[in-house]
Amino acid sequence: MAAIRSEPAVRGHGLVVAYGAHLALAASDVEIPRGQVTAVIGPNGSGKSTLLNAISGLVTPSDGHLEVLGHPAGAQPHRIAYVLQSTKVSDFLPVTVLETVRMGRYAHRGLTRWFTAADHRAVEDALALLDLTDLAHRHLGTLSGGQRQRAFVAQGLAQHAALILLDEPTTALDVVSADRITQAIAAERERGATVVLTTHDLAEARTADHVVVVAGRVVAAGPPDEVCNPEVLGLAYGARFVVTDQGSVLVDDAHHTGHHRGAGGGPGGTR
Repeated sequence: MAAIRSEPAVRGHGLVVAYGAHLALAASDVEIPRGQVTAVIGPNGSGKSTLLNAISGLVTPSDGHLEVLGHPAGAQPHRIAYVLQSTKVSDFLPVTVLETVRMGRYAHRGLTRWFTAADHRAVEDALALLDLTDLAHRHLGTLSGGQRQRAFVAQGLAQHAALILLDEPTTALDVVSADRITQAIAAERERGATVVLTTHDLAEARTADHVVVVAGRVVAAGPPDEVCNPEVLGLAYGARFVVTDQGSVLVDDAHHTGHHRGAGGGPGGTR
C-alpha cells in the first residue's frame, strides 16, 4: 500500500508580498513539509524574512493564496512561534531570563491566569534545552549576545507550537550558543513540530530535511541534495557564487567574509 502523504504545514500559490511600492516577493509557489526542518536560503534582501513574516501572519500577502497549518495565514497565531533575528531589549529593562521564557506561555495562559504545572514544566524544559537554567535569574542586559539569543529561542520553544519560525537563529553567535540552538531545533523536530529557519550558511542548510531557495521569488525547493547544487545556487546568488577547482561552493556574502573554507565545506561552503 502506498504511503499517505501528509498535508504540508505551509502551502502558497501565486504568493506575492509587497511593502507599499516595494515588491519584496514576486509571485511564488511554495510548500513546506509538516514535521520537518526547512531551511530558507538566499542572498541578502532576497525575501527570506518576508516569507517568514507572511507565514506568521505579520504581513498580509498582496496577492495569491497562503495556507498555514490547514488555515488561511494569520488565522491561528497561537499555533506559531516566531523568533526574530534580533530582538532589541534595553539594558536597563529589569527582565530576567526566566521571565522572558515564561512569556512564551502567555499564548496559552494569557497575562492574568495562573500558571499550571504544565506551564512551569514547559518553561523548565526550554531553559534546560538551551542550557539556561543556571542563568534563569540573570537580567537580559547582563548576558552575552549568544546567551540572549538562546533566551529568545527558549521563549519560542516554551510555546510548544506546531510551527516554529526562526529568522537566522545562529548568525554571528558563539559556537556554544549556535550548537545549543541547533540541538534544540533537532529536539523540536523529534517532538513533531515543523521548524522553518532562514540562514546564510549553506552547510547548515544542507543538514535540513528540506530547502527553499529564494531570490526575489521562490527559485527552487526540495531535499538539500537536489537544490543545493551549482545550477540552482548560481541562479539565486549570481555573481556572488563561485565554484572552485576543488568543487567547493562559496557564496560571497557579508555574513561569511573571512569564513570560507576549501573543499572540506564549513561555514558558507558545501561540496
